[in-house]
Amino acid sequence: MTVKTVSFAPDAPAPSPVLVENVAPAIDGGRYPVKREVGDVLTVSADIFREGHDKIAAVVKYRRWHDREWCEAEMRFVDNDRWEGSFVVDENTRYEFTVEAFPDNFETWRDEITKKLAAGLDVRLELQEGMLLLEDVLRRAGSDDAATVARAMEQSLPATTQARSLEFLLDPVVVDVAQRHCSRVAAVEFEPYRSVIVDRVRARFAAWYSMFPRSAGSQRGTSATFKDVGKHLPRLRDMGFDVLYFTPIHPIGKTNRKGKNNTLNPGPSDPGVPYAIGSEQGGHFSIEPSLGTIDDFRELLRSAEDHEMEIALDIALNASPDHPWATEHPEWFTIRPDGSIKYAENPPKKYEDIYPINFQSEDWQGLWNELKRMILFWVKNGVKTFRVDNPHTKPTAFWEWLISEVHRTNPEVIFLSEAFTRPKVMRTLAKAGFAQSYTYFTWRNFKQEIMEYASELTQSEMKEYFRGNLFTNTHDILPYILQEGGRPAFRSRFVLAATLSSVYGIYSGYELCENTAVAGKEEYLNSEKYEHKVWDWDRPGNIIDDITRLNQIRREHPALQEYDNLSFLQASSDSVICYIKSLPEQDSHVMVVVNLDPFQPHESTIEAPYHVLGIPPDAHIQATELFSNSTHIWQGTHQTVYLDPKENPANIFSLKVWQQKDYEEPCF
Repeated sequence: MTVKTVSFAPDAPAPSPVLVENVAPAIDGGRYPVKREVGDVLTVSADIFREGHDKIAAVVKYRRWHDREWCEAEMRFVDNDRWEGSFVVDENTRYEFTVEAFPDNFETWRDEITKKLAAGLDVRLELQEGMLLLEDVLRRAGSDDAATVARAMEQSLPATTQARSLEFLLDPVVVDVAQRHCSRVAAVEFEPYRSVIVDRVRARFAAWYSMFPRSAGSQRGTSATFKDVGKHLPRLRDMGFDVLYFTPIHPIGKTNRKGKNNTLNPGPSDPGVPYAIGSEQGGHFSIEPSLGTIDDFRELLRSAEDHEMEIALDIALNASPDHPWATEHPEWFTIRPDGSIKYAENPPKKYEDIYPINFQSEDWQGLWNELKRMILFWVKNGVKTFRVDNPHTKPTAFWEWLISEVHRTNPEVIFLSEAFTRPKVMRTLAKAGFAQSYTYFTWRNFKQEIMEYASELTQSEMKEYFRGNLFTNTHDILPYILQEGGRPAFRSRFVLAATLSSVYGIYSGYELCENTAVAGKEEYLNSEKYEHKVWDWDRPGNIIDDITRLNQIRREHPALQEYDNLSFLQASSDSVICYIKSLPEQDSHVMVVVNLDPFQPHESTIEAPYHVLGIPPDAHIQATELFSNSTHIWQGTHQTVYLDPKENPANIFSLKVWQQKDYEEPCF
C-alpha cells in the first residue's frame, strides 16, 4: 500500500482541534431553508467537541441575507457534546446562520488551576499563565473592560496567598470580560451556512375564505363586480376571516369556452372558466372587464385593509387560446407536429380551453422573467398573498427561483401551494419556498388517520418547512363526508380544520352547508366554475354562528395561534378524537373533543391532560367549554363527554389549574 505524503504550506497554522457537526435546524443537509415567523426565537444546536478535556466555546452567527456583518449569540453546552444557542428573528426577511467554535484557553486554565488549588498544589506557574492570558484579553477589550482586567491583575500581584491572588483573577466580572473577549485563534466556522425564511405571522395564523368574486352579486345570470364584493367585507370580517381568496380575476377566453357543468356547448351568457386566462382584453396583467377596473380592484384592496383583511389572488400559469401570449410568444407553449398548441389534459379529462406553459422552452429565461414581472406587478398594486394553482405541474426549480426573487424586494409576500399530489412533491414545493401548503386533510375522516397525519404535519421534521393550510373543501372538491354527513359533518369538519392547524380555509357556501354534488363524484353540481351564482347568505340551516364563535375563540386563545404545539390525548371511543394545543408561557391551554361520526351520538371517556399542564393527577382543573360558556371542575385523569352530532358535535375547553380562594369567616 502506498502512503501519500501531505505537504503543508510554509508557516501555515495548525488545523483547528475543534469539530462542529450536525448543525440544526437543517432541511436536507441545509439544502433548503427552515421557516419561522417574525418574533420567533430560532434555537440552533450542533455537536461541538475536541480531543482531550480542554474547554471550548461557541457562538451562533446570524445575519440578514443582504448584510455583510454577523451578529452573535452565545451557545451553551447541553449534553453529550450537544450545544445550543438562540436568537430572535425580528424582521420579515431571510437570515443565514452558522456556528463558530474555538478553543477556550481561559476556561481551560480556570478549570485546571481551580482543581490544582483545591488539591493543595503549588500554582505559581499557573498564575503566571493566567496573567499571560489576561494580557491577551487586554489587547482585544475596550477601554472599560480593559480597565477592569488591569485592576484585577494589579490587585493579584501583591496578594499574600495564591488563593487570594486567584480570587482577583477569577472575579465574576473579570471572567465575564474574558469570556466576551475570548481569543478566536483556531476558530472553525461551519459550512455551508444554514438559512431561515422569516414570514409574516399571517403565514402561520390565518383564516381563509375562498370565493368567486363574480358570484358576490344579487342579479342572476350577471357577473358581480369588485364593488359588490366590497359589500361582503363586513360580513366576512364579522365571521372572523382575515384572508379573502379570489379565483383568477383576469379576462376569460372565448375559444373552446366551457358551459354549465363543464359542457362543450356554452350559451351566449355563459361566463367561462376563470382559469382559461386571456382574451382580446388582455392576459395575466389585466382584469376581467365584467368585474371592474384596476382602480376598482385597488379600492377593494384598501377597503379590505380597513376591515383588517387582505385579498389573496389565484395565480394560474396557463393561458386560453385567446391569450396575447399565444400569438406573441407561441414558443412559450408546446407545439404539436401539426403546428397547433397543445391544450391541457389529465386523461380522461380534457381542458380544451387551456394551454399549459412549456417551462423548458428555448426562451425559458424570457418566460421566467415575464412571470416574475407579472407577480411583481400585482405586488406593486397591493397584493401580498398568492394562492398558486397546480404548482406541481411546473418545475420546482422555477418556484425556488421565483419566490426567492420576489422575496429580495418584497419579503412580505406569502405563497400558498395548491398541490394535491404525491407527498414528496408537496414537501419539496414547501422546501422550495411556499409559505403554506394544501394538505390531505380534506380526505382524512377517521380517528387514526387524522391523528397520524396531523402528527406528521405538526410534530415531524415537516413542521420546520411545511405549514399545512387545512381546507375543508374547495371549488374543485366537495368531499364525500360533507355530501353524506350534511350539517353535522360541516360543523365537525370545521372544528377540526380550525383547531388542528393554526391556518385553515373554507370555500364559500360552506357556511350554508352547500353539498349538492355531481352523482358519484367529489364535485359540485352547477359549479361556480362554469356559471354565475347568487347565494342567499341567510339560508336556513347555516352554521355562521359556529364559524363566528370559533374564529373568535382562535383569536382569544394564543395556543390556537401556534402550529406545532399539538398533542393527542386518549379517548375511549373510536368515533371521538381528543387533543390539546398548549402554550405554557402564556398560560393558554385549549383542549378539543370532536365526534367524528355525523350520524350518531357517542359517549367517550377522555384523558385529562395533567401531564401537559405539569400538575399532579390529584389536582383540580377548571375546564370552561367555550361554545356553551359552561365551567366544570375536573379531578382525576379521566372525564366523560357526550357528543350529539345534531346538537354539539364538538367541545372546546379552555383549561386552567383550579386555584381555590381561601375561605373567610363572615363577620357579625
